[in-house]
Amino acid sequence: MEVQENSEQIQPEVWELRLYVAGQTPKSIQAFSNLKKICEEYLHGQYRIEVIDLLENPKLAKQDQIVALPTLVRKLPEPIKTIIGDLSNKEKLLLGFNVQKIEGWTSHPDEKQ
Repeated sequence: MEVQENSEQIQPEVWELRLYVAGQTPKSIQAFSNLKKICEEYLHGQYRIEVIDLLENPKLAKQDQIVALPTLVRKLPEPIKTIIGDLSNKEKLLLGFNVQKIEGWTSHPDEKQ
């Protein structure tokens, strides 16, 4: 029997995120911008963002039980998690989705880890 150690530190290969918005409102644009910034800083190259505009496809809200916009849904890694708002609270997103910086990655050449 093989035992896997430090299973909490294993990062998934690709994070699948869905951002539900209603058109290009300032809040929707801000949410996407904040999400993109956090993903680049913490999940560089290991994420996929799907933006779903509910003005174009309102039926898609039912599958993830969307009740407010903008809403971010983490599909992978499981479990599925949801955050509502413009994602301006970085700490809330990092804690809520259990995001950890990829080891060895720096977003700025002068940044030291």
